[in-house]
Amino acid sequence: MEERVTTAGIALNCGHVLIAKREKGGALSGKWEFPGGKNRYGESEEETLEREYSEELGVRIRVGNLFTSFDFSNGDKLYHLKAYFIELLDTAFTLSVHTEARWVRIDELGSFEMGGSDGKIRDELMAFLLNS
Repeated sequence: MEERVTTAGIALNCGHVLIAKREKGGALSGKWEFPGGKNRYGESEEETLEREYSEELGVRIRVGNLFTSFDFSNGDKLYHLKAYFIELLDTAFTLSVHTEARWVRIDELGSFEMGGSDGKIRDELMAFLLNS
């Protein structure tokens, strides 16, 4: 089975978290996610997140601490997902693979339909932030 590293970035601001809605088509069609993506061989996880945020949202970021990591399978691939806290260095978005980017309150996050791995990040994040 082929193995890949994939990343997700968690941006927090005053009790809100940034999520983005994927365009129609593809595995995450119309679902919300924590932006990020697949590691290109030779990239660090931080470089992957920086590139993905630039490509997908048109913003620069600073990568912080690792929040969670876990493995999941999709087809014949095993993914090692790494979710990091990030800081946005820009505020204006230029969306390329999303139809919307939105800051939502942590306690509202459960009402947004997410894919499996993003849903797991969401659940862990809500438990962490609402219980601390």
